[in-house]
Amino acid sequence: MIKFYLEKAIEASIFGGKEILQVYKQDNYYIENKSDNSPLTIADKKSHEKICDILKITGIPILSEESKHIDYDVRKNWKKYWLVDPLDGTKEFIKKNGDFTVNIALIEEQKPVLGVIFVPVTNELYFSVVSEGAYKINVQSDFNVNIELAEKLPLKIDKNNYVVVASRSHLNEQTENFINELKKTHENLEIMSRGSSLKICMVAEGRADIYPRFGPTMEWDIAAGHAIAIGANCQFKQTDNLTDICYNKEDLLNPYFIVSRK
Repeated sequence: MIKFYLEKAIEASIFGGKEILQVYKQDNYYIENKSDNSPLTIADKKSHEKICDILKITGIPILSEESKHIDYDVRKNWKKYWLVDPLDGTKEFIKKNGDFTVNIALIEEQKPVLGVIFVPVTNELYFSVVSEGAYKINVQSDFNVNIELAEKLPLKIDKNNYVVVASRSHLNEQTENFINELKKTHENLEIMSRGSSLKICMVAEGRADIYPRFGPTMEWDIAAGHAIAIGANCQFKQTDNLTDICYNKEDLLNPYFIVSRK
């Protein structure tokens, strides 16, 4: 059954991404404001609708950024559910730099067991069944995916520096202080900036060594990346490096966390 869930999540992420690109390629696209005044495009909604339409065949409840109003009294009884961010990296979408993703995770007993991240602009697909490892593949133009051809993560990458990946849009003083402490023990430290869940993917790939997040994120922002990172044998903990991140909390805001290569 887990293979069926993976196939549906991959399909949903790709076709959700296709909806996003149709808006992205327009010269002028409609932008609203969310209640927290962050940008929301019509691409969010189109991707959400397509993903839900594909995932509904699984019979598993769906919690998406676009359906976050679902009452906790309802969802607290969910043993298994899809956790979806139909467009992660809205600021990057608006800046048109390509650093946005579609994130889909399957959560069981408050832990991610499956994750899929699709990058619509580059057609890169990351996926993981946590118990079986994490992988990366480029999706062909006909949207056909043969997961048997995917590369296992981490990739074999030769590098002699220590790479910290940080947010394009959310680098703050606490993160800078953390990086300054790392510089004391890593002479060849390099800082790279990426948007969306691609920061987690970089650690999972082995292109980066650590991603510290001292800023607000929501559960749907990180769950798919969490599954991929764990599948790639990374550590994904709160900033004490001991406490796990859990899901389906009453408050969907995440604690600060650190993703790192072991």
